[in-house]
Amino acid sequence: MNKPTILGNAVRNIKVGKNVAIIQPSNVYDCTLGNNCFVGPFVEIQKGVVIGNNTRIQSHTFICELVTIGNDCFIGHGVMFINDTFRDTNGPAGGDKTKWERSHIGNCVSIGSNATILPVAICDSVIIGAGSVVTKDIKKSGVYAGNPAKHIGDLKKNI
Repeated sequence: MNKPTILGNAVRNIKVGKNVAIIQPSNVYDCTLGNNCFVGPFVEIQKGVVIGNNTRIQSHTFICELVTIGNDCFIGHGVMFINDTFRDTNGPAGGDKTKWERSHIGNCVSIGSNATILPVAICDSVIIGAGSVVTKDIKKSGVYAGNPAKHIGDLKKNI
């Protein structure tokens, strides 16, 4: 009888700043986490990801290779980042990383639970509503929601 290879969750080969908390079980490897970051349980952060200072990643979130997240961000529960859009093929690119695409999330960005982020750039000071699907770059600060995500309002200024 054949036996499967069992791979456990791991936190390995990461660069971390001060006061970083990672709740197990998580799979966090070959990435960089800035100062005061929090990573909830059941999160996967893949190779090469860079996460800025004071950023919180909530449970059940997947952050794939080629993603950069700025400072002072909040990533809600179950957020999925995508780097393979099947653009050059009729299916997944698989191991051909030359077909994968990058995402850059600016500073002070809040992404609601269960949002899906395709390869995009999101500017600073943006709120993405829960369940939204971001398919295009966001170049103007504000509130975005829907599938596909659209600008639905401006951020309110504190008085």
